[in-house]
Amino acid sequence: MFKKILIANRGDVALRIHRACREMGIKTVAVHSTADEDAMHVRLADESVCIGPPPARDSYLNIPAILSAAAITHADAIHPGVGFLSENAAFAEIVEAHGITFIGPSPAHIQSMGDKITAKRTMIELGIPCVPGSEGPVEGVAAAREEADRIGYPVLIKAAAGGGGRGMKVAETAENLEEAYTMARRESAAAFGNDAVYMERYLGRPRHIEIQIAADSHGNVIHLGERDCSIQRRHQKVIEEAPSPALTQAEREAIGARAVAAVQQMGYRSLGTLEFLYENGEFFFIEMNTRLQVEHPITEAITGIDLVRLQIEIAAGRALGIEQKDVTFNGHAIECRITAEDPRTFQPRPGKIDDYHQPGGLGVRVDSALYAGYSVPPHYDSLVAKLVVHGTTREECLMRVERALGEYVIGGIPTTIPLHAALIQAPAFRSGDYHIRWLETEFLTS
Repeated sequence: MFKKILIANRGDVALRIHRACREMGIKTVAVHSTADEDAMHVRLADESVCIGPPPARDSYLNIPAILSAAAITHADAIHPGVGFLSENAAFAEIVEAHGITFIGPSPAHIQSMGDKITAKRTMIELGIPCVPGSEGPVEGVAAAREEADRIGYPVLIKAAAGGGGRGMKVAETAENLEEAYTMARRESAAAFGNDAVYMERYLGRPRHIEIQIAADSHGNVIHLGERDCSIQRRHQKVIEEAPSPALTQAEREAIGARAVAAVQQMGYRSLGTLEFLYENGEFFFIEMNTRLQVEHPITEAITGIDLVRLQIEIAAGRALGIEQKDVTFNGHAIECRITAEDPRTFQPRPGKIDDYHQPGGLGVRVDSALYAGYSVPPHYDSLVAKLVVHGTTREECLMRVERALGEYVIGGIPTTIPLHAALIQAPAFRSGDYHIRWLETEFLTS
């Protein structure tokens, strides 16, 4: 097992990784920008190294600085966390070339799954259904018109090299195809340095369902159930729950088995998540995330399995030690992503926390690096806390989330706690009858 792990991330995920390491008897190294010198993970880590000024490109994306920090602290592994360099194949390759273990999949799998077109082709070859669309990048407006006519309107134009809703546009008709295509390429180039886009059928009211898998280096693969991530705004997840209220037991078992079979054929190693759109009883693969997911705590809540610990053990070469038949699912879990944003305009509102009290009680977990007196910096993602609640039933879980949100105090800055409180009480959410566009097209407009 590793003796010292450098955590190449910040915020609640860095703190989450530190806690797992501490419970495993592994020392930690926190890297941080000058804006994060007072961050909780920096305070708690065994060692810390400043790797640059506030901009992420000069610190958390600064590969030479991170490798230097690993060298001077004699870290034998690097955990990339979520975002930043977590799905950067070049970073994983460089880390391994320096004799340090990258806690994640192989660079080859990060590369192949990071390109949406390659990932889609791979999954089709492995028997996983995909949304009908172009076979590769669509070059030029004329080619886009041909593809759209073949697929049928409306069509979705998507960046091949990224995600998070950037470089993604909908063309409802032939009249607005050229504008949507041009804007998608422009956004893709700006966000990812790559303007390649592809096209697929635009589904009307799908759910966003993802399957959590774990695979070791000995050929063992299991799935840990599904998460429903359909409450979204601008393609960013707001609330997730597990299991999905939309699936039957037969459907979840079938898609879980297909995900396991595909990952096993790939020879994949580490945690991973296969994401699908689900509509009218059909699943369509959209992408695979080759890292820890922000919403991993709800899977931990219903399975009792520490995913970060499992990820570290797999990277150390250990076998899973658990078979699919041993995985049990208990109760229901919901995660609210709380951000430092105005709950009405969604404008980021960083600043100093002058009062902080997090909820507690049975089934309530908060993953956050906030504390009274801490200043949320303006340089990074606005996510400041994840409220994770577990109950024996979905109804009990909903009541517990409502109670926990009422207890949660983050003073000094606006947050989306009021939005989550309203969402939890919305009839469509209570009944489970929602889809990926419900929040924007129905809830926020009502």
